[in-house]
Amino acid sequence: MSKKVVLISGGAGFLGSHLCDWFIDRGYKVIAVDNLLTGSLRNVAHLKANKNFKLMKQDVSKPFKVAGPVHYVMHFASPASPVDYMNHPLATMMVGSYGTHNLLEIARLQKAIFLMASTSEIYGDPLVHPQKESYWGNVNTIGPRSIYDEAKRYSEAATFAYKRVYKMDTKVVRIFNTYGPRMQIKDGRVVPNFIDQILNDQPLTVYGNGKQTRSFCYVDDLVDGITKLLLSKISGPVNIGNPREFTILEFAELIRKKYNPKAKIVYHDLPIDDPKQRKPDITLARKELGWEPKVPLEVGIEKTMDYFARNKKS
Repeated sequence: MSKKVVLISGGAGFLGSHLCDWFIDRGYKVIAVDNLLTGSLRNVAHLKANKNFKLMKQDVSKPFKVAGPVHYVMHFASPASPVDYMNHPLATMMVGSYGTHNLLEIARLQKAIFLMASTSEIYGDPLVHPQKESYWGNVNTIGPRSIYDEAKRYSEAATFAYKRVYKMDTKVVRIFNTYGPRMQIKDGRVVPNFIDQILNDQPLTVYGNGKQTRSFCYVDDLVDGITKLLLSKISGPVNIGNPREFTILEFAELIRKKYNPKAKIVYHDLPIDDPKQRKPDITLARKELGWEPKVPLEVGIEKTMDYFARNKKS
């Protein structure tokens, strides 16, 4: 039987590159499409010589063609950290709109299954806790974070419109806070921030009073959940994330105790529209996909710290 072909937009990014690994390891052919705005060739350098891997340098916001066959299209292209999408606001909006349409068109023409990477950010600063897929969210549509939130909300709407109009097999995954090797150290999110500060013997920066919560999912668990959804019969949206909830201050204390008990904690003002609570309800993923995270935060952080420590030295 000929190998199945997977097209992954954002394939040189943090999540995209881990998905490339997952499919290559299982004998698929992978076409990674990335304009390298926030992705890195370093993330896929180990796949360069693999005959089943191809990297296309391409902005998916502009129309492009792919020679068939393609069996799966996975849309993971987008700046994802606040630092990146604040620096590239228009590109973020474009990849969520034009980029989504262009990839949906490829999937439609190829009769491929389409999976859209959405985000817990579509819930905004939630008034419901934990967040279920049925919750419509609380987003400031003109605030500084709206460029990412609204781009993803539009992407979801476009994906389901294609499903209804063209009877396509489409899926939406709502990704909660994820961490692991290949994140950018200057990502701006709390995990790489704390790791960068520990490695450079700096104080740990906590925004606001530190009582806002996050739920951290290790990248291997996330990829497991995403691929289970892709290969399932359901469309979603489905929350994929770790329901173990921490305040940012609790997380800072965990990091400090494990790596540098003498590290100080400093407090800065909370960014505008920063969510006060973030915790996924994963009832649907458990029931329909048989999925739940397995990697404890303490283990995942150690693997992530090791990755950044090695790359700091190299």
